[in-house]
Amino acid sequence: GLRIVALHMLPQAVGPIAVEATLEVSYAILEESGLSFLGFGIQPPTPSWGNLLGAAQEHLVRYPWLAVFPGLMILLTVVSINFIGDGLRDAFDPRSQRV
Repeated sequence: GLRIVALHMLPQAVGPIAVEATLEVSYAILEESGLSFLGFGIQPPTPSWGNLLGAAQEHLVRYPWLAVFPGLMILLTVVSINFIGDGLRDAFDPRSQRV
Protein backbone atom coordinates (compact mmCIF):
# COMPACT_ATOMS: atom_id res chain seq x y z
CA GLY A 1 0.00 0.00 0.00
CA LEU A 2 2.70 2.50 0.94
CA ARG A 3 4.69 1.65 -2.18
CA ILE A 4 1.68 2.35 -4.41
CA VAL A 5 1.09 5.68 -2.69
CA ALA A 6 4.75 6.69 -2.99
CA LEU A 7 5.21 5.64 -6.60
CA HIS A 8 1.85 6.36 -8.20
CA MET A 9 -0.32 8.67 -6.15
CA LEU A 10 2.18 11.13 -4.67
CA PRO A 11 3.76 12.19 -8.01
CA GLN A 12 0.27 12.84 -9.38
CA ALA A 13 -0.73 14.94 -6.36
CA VAL A 14 2.33 17.19 -6.02
CA GLY A 15 1.42 19.48 -8.93
CA PRO A 16 -2.16 20.25 -7.87
CA ILE A 17 -1.09 20.71 -4.25
CA ALA A 18 1.63 23.20 -5.27
CA VAL A 19 -0.81 25.14 -7.46
CA GLU A 20 -3.44 25.22 -4.73
CA ALA A 21 -0.88 26.41 -2.16
CA THR A 22 0.21 29.31 -4.36
CA LEU A 23 -3.41 30.22 -5.10
CA GLU A 24 -4.16 30.25 -1.37
CA VAL A 25 -1.22 32.61 -0.78
CA SER A 26 -2.67 34.93 -3.44
CA TYR A 27 -6.11 34.74 -1.85
CA ALA A 28 -4.61 35.53 1.56
CA ILE A 29 -2.86 38.63 0.19
CA LEU A 30 -6.09 39.84 -1.42
CA GLU A 31 -8.12 39.14 1.72
CA GLU A 32 -5.65 40.92 3.98
CA SER A 33 -5.53 43.91 1.67
CA GLY A 34 -9.29 44.08 1.42
CA LEU A 35 -9.83 43.78 5.16
CA SER A 36 -7.14 46.37 5.89
CA PHE A 37 -8.72 48.72 3.34
CA LEU A 38 -12.04 48.39 5.13
CA GLY A 39 -10.40 48.90 8.52
CA PHE A 40 -10.84 45.35 9.83
CA GLY A 41 -7.34 44.04 9.12
CA ILE A 42 -3.96 45.23 10.27
CA GLN A 43 -4.26 48.46 12.26
CA PRO A 44 -2.87 51.73 10.80
CA PRO A 45 0.52 52.10 12.49
CA THR A 46 1.57 48.87 10.77
CA PRO A 47 2.11 49.35 7.03
CA SER A 48 -0.07 47.30 4.73
CA TRP A 49 -1.11 47.72 1.12
CA GLY A 50 -4.74 47.81 2.22
CA ASN A 51 -3.96 50.50 4.81
CA LEU A 52 -2.15 52.51 2.15
CA LEU A 53 -5.13 52.27 -0.18
CA GLY A 54 -7.51 53.25 2.62
CA ALA A 55 -5.40 56.25 3.57
CA ALA A 56 -5.12 57.33 -0.08
CA GLN A 57 -8.88 57.31 -0.53
CA GLU A 58 -9.37 60.82 0.84
CA HIS A 59 -6.54 62.22 -1.34
CA LEU A 60 -7.48 60.35 -4.51
CA VAL A 61 -8.52 63.36 -6.60
CA ARG A 62 -5.41 65.39 -5.94
CA TYR A 63 -2.76 62.66 -5.49
CA PRO A 64 -3.88 59.56 -7.42
CA TRP A 65 -0.47 57.88 -7.26
CA LEU A 66 -1.01 57.30 -3.54
CA ALA A 67 -3.55 54.64 -4.54
CA VAL A 68 -2.09 53.55 -7.87
CA PHE A 69 1.24 52.23 -6.58
CA PRO A 70 -0.10 50.06 -3.71
CA GLY A 71 -2.77 48.72 -6.07
CA LEU A 72 -0.15 47.89 -8.69
CA MET A 73 2.00 46.15 -6.10
CA ILE A 74 -0.94 44.02 -5.00
CA LEU A 75 -1.64 43.15 -8.63
CA LEU A 76 1.98 42.36 -9.47
CA THR A 77 2.47 40.24 -6.36
CA VAL A 78 -0.67 38.18 -6.90
CA VAL A 79 0.02 37.65 -10.60
CA SER A 80 3.66 36.73 -9.87
CA ILE A 81 2.64 34.17 -7.27
CA ASN A 82 0.10 32.71 -9.70
CA PHE A 83 2.78 32.42 -12.39
CA ILE A 84 5.05 30.67 -9.89
CA GLY A 85 2.24 28.21 -9.18
CA ASP A 86 1.76 27.64 -12.90
CA GLY A 87 5.48 27.00 -13.31
CA LEU A 88 5.49 24.59 -10.38
CA ARG A 89 2.55 22.73 -11.92
CA ASP A 90 4.47 22.38 -15.18
CA ALA A 91 7.63 21.31 -13.36
CA PHE A 92 5.89 18.66 -11.26
CA ASP A 93 3.64 17.31 -14.02
CA PRO A 94 4.74 13.71 -14.53
CA ARG A 95 2.99 13.47 -17.90
CA SER A 96 4.82 16.44 -19.44
CA GLN A 97 7.29 15.80 -22.21
CA ARG A 98 10.78 16.88 -21.23
CA VAL A 99 13.27 17.28 -24.03
